[in-house]
Amino acid sequence: MLLPLSFREVYMENSESRIEGRNPVIEAFRSGRTIDKLFVLDGCQDGPVRTIIREARKKDVIINFVTKERLDQMSETHHHQGVIAIAAAFSYAAVDEILKKAEDKGEAPFLFLLDGIEDPHNLGAIIRTANLAGAHGVIIPKHRAVGLTAVAARASAGAISFTPVAKVTNLGQTIDQLKEKGIWFVCADMAGEVMYRQNLTGPIGLVIGSEGEGVSRLIREKCDMTAAIPMKGDIDSLNASVAAGVLAYEIVRQRIQKNVT
Repeated sequence: MLLPLSFREVYMENSESRIEGRNPVIEAFRSGRTIDKLFVLDGCQDGPVRTIIREARKKDVIINFVTKERLDQMSETHHHQGVIAIAAAFSYAAVDEILKKAEDKGEAPFLFLLDGIEDPHNLGAIIRTANLAGAHGVIIPKHRAVGLTAVAARASAGAISFTPVAKVTNLGQTIDQLKEKGIWFVCADMAGEVMYRQNLTGPIGLVIGSEGEGVSRLIREKCDMTAAIPMKGDIDSLNASVAAGVLAYEIVRQRIQKNVT
């Protein structure tokens, strides 16, 4: 299947570390390097390429079969040999590792879940906020979202080294699984109840949507609460990372107040 090259995909790919050429890509997989996406020349099925595809499937990496023109456009070395891998700047954690971090601290879990954040600067800023707000980790989806790129790492101002980030195949299923562990979920939504009127204490997951569309309907319906940030200006929305910060610190305020009282 040939996928069209969109501006968003070019932007996201240019924000990540690329590995080009058959041997470098094979070595990257075998060394355990974290690969977010693999681009393969459509119709190319020789031995080395089949090996690369097999390694990618073992690690559940997204594989895109594309035209030579697209690979040429993506290539920085002009020697891609029909394969380009997009590598993450940091390794991903497991969701259970994030929960274990909360348990080790003796704290109710506080998680950030990001539904389709595509801008690496926003992702990095949210990871930074999550760290400063005392959240135990961040969960991002595998598809239609930016990964742990070098740009995201720089934008996190070092927080990426301390705040684990998990990547999951299905965000909705992950929410269902976490609900079974007693975690409640609140999502940012302009149509929700003003955040100051809601109880945001206890084990909680804060869901932040994409820059343009917000939290998707399916994810919103899985949340227990929707929280609105009061706005008094002439426009009707905040940047995703700013909205995450405002809501996160209302959660922090309520947690502090509960502990004090």
